[in-house]
Amino acid sequence: MMMNGAGECIGRERCEELAKSSSFYRKVYSEIEEIGWEPLRRLGGDLTFFSFQIFDKKGRAHNLEFQLNRDYPNSPPSVSADVPYMFTLEWSTSSRLKDVMYQFQKHLDYLQEFWSVLDDIDKSLCIVDAKQPSRASAIRRIHAGNHCIVIVHIDFKDPKSLPECRFIGPVPPATHMNSLHMLWRRNSKKWSKERSFPENLECILGTELPKPLGLQEEDNQQQVECGICYAQFLPTDEELGARSGTRTDYTCENISCNKSFHSLCLTDWLRSITTTRQSFDVLFGNCPYCSDPVAVKINNK
Repeated sequence: MMMNGAGECIGRERCEELAKSSSFYRKVYSEIEEIGWEPLRRLGGDLTFFSFQIFDKKGRAHNLEFQLNRDYPNSPPSVSADVPYMFTLEWSTSSRLKDVMYQFQKHLDYLQEFWSVLDDIDKSLCIVDAKQPSRASAIRRIHAGNHCIVIVHIDFKDPKSLPECRFIGPVPPATHMNSLHMLWRRNSKKWSKERSFPENLECILGTELPKPLGLQEEDNQQQVECGICYAQFLPTDEELGARSGTRTDYTCENISCNKSFHSLCLTDWLRSITTTRQSFDVLFGNCPYCSDPVAVKINNK
């Protein structure tokens, strides 16, 4: 049962009644009272199950659940919580519930950086199938555009390090997914603990990843993907010189099409078409999507 308002009083009265009936109830009652009734959230009728809500240093709420055997404290309580892994409980017959709370609080302190990274991901990127992503999971499934998903596994021991990563998408694999996979393998060494997780991911993949609906409206420039390479930014590559990492910079003039491209991608595509003609440093051809005329200035450097 939930413990709030009048429910706390009823639960406490019931607990007091049980405490009078046996040493087990008396001990559990006294140890709960030692911790305090305010953080108590659930209480089983026989006092063998209950939970407390604990706040960490960042104000995140965590529920710690206890399951007791009748021979408590000879056998330690079973504990569970919304964490990626549980701490190793130190217990003796002289231990009390408040000792478990203290150990759990230290465990929460250790996981602060891990949860800060998860919070940064959850608020800055578009997470798949998760209205409220779990703090107990080190895995995040992130939208990468064009029906592709990046699955990252955060190391809770070193959360700012390069994560394990894999890509899933359409079958057979689309050009966009193959491009992301290639960029990940090529640029992984550029991962820096000085940058945030979203910044690192976008830097390595050379694109601005989709954002949650609440953040999309904040981007007045509405960055769009290139209609040829399906990325918003060119790869971060020394061979591209000043164009390395640049965003889409050419838009089809047909209002009903309005497709955007990187000039470099459009130039390469036009050169592969036999009907394209060149005058001085300008290529004349047709839009890959609507076939309307396009003209792109060649940038050799």
